[in-house]
Amino acid sequence: MSEQTVLKKDEYSGDVHWYDLPDDDVETEPPAPVIRPRRWRLLRKVAGRSAAVVVLLALWETLPRIGLLDPVFVPPLSENLRAWWELLATGRLGEHVAASLARSLAGFLLAVALAIPLGLAIGWYRPVAEFLSPVLEIFRNTSAVALLPVFTLILGIGETTKVTFVLYACSWPILLNTISGVKTVEPLLIKSARSLGLGPVRLFQKVILPAAVPTIFTGVRLAGTYSILVLLFAEMVGAKAGLGYLIQASQSNFRITDMYAGIVTISVVGLLFNLLLVTLERRFSTWRTS
Repeated sequence: MSEQTVLKKDEYSGDVHWYDLPDDDVETEPPAPVIRPRRWRLLRKVAGRSAAVVVLLALWETLPRIGLLDPVFVPPLSENLRAWWELLATGRLGEHVAASLARSLAGFLLAVALAIPLGLAIGWYRPVAEFLSPVLEIFRNTSAVALLPVFTLILGIGETTKVTFVLYACSWPILLNTISGVKTVEPLLIKSARSLGLGPVRLFQKVILPAAVPTIFTGVRLAGTYSILVLLFAEMVGAKAGLGYLIQASQSNFRITDMYAGIVTISVVGLLFNLLLVTLERRFSTWRTS
């Protein structure tokens, strides 16, 4: 066998020798970075925002059980949730929630329908503002709760009183924020729009109203909170159903767990209502860029 034939066999041989292996000092490419899935980032975000709530609920469960709070007046969270479930299973909680939501939404929607147009007129037309400002200054500094007896004397103790009371309380944050939103529009935007030939109607439609939307929705969100809070006071006077009535009746009959169940329900309803309004605000403010 010739020397050339031996070299060809070694060249194409399948044997691997130690000197054919790569050295340890040879630089290799770094591993590709691990991309975290979006759901893990979302879970971390949710966990960070809910940590304080979890701590509060844990303290509510623990402190009464170790004696730092009187369990008679502040029962552990688990007992209150058990009472909440019993109210829900018997249908009583659903009746109270439905009654409160009907009154709250009626007053809130009426306030939105009346206060926003009035606020736009006051903020845009100076004669209207000069005519109504003295009356507004008088009533804006009067507490709605202080006027509840007046509403009761004039309208009685029926549903009309409760809806009107919510309407009055919700109108002020919407009205004042609408006026502020119109008056604080950037003057340069108005001058630019006028220089382009926009008339009063088109100017109001294309410039004033879109620029005032964020401030208006701030008032709407405040009114959404007020619609639930002030309703509790109205339902404690002459009502036979509603979350305010549930809390008042439970406290009078010393059903403490039922009272806390009503309070927890109010918090949850208010939170969901606020989330709904935030979603609507984002929907109507899509023209803004961040």
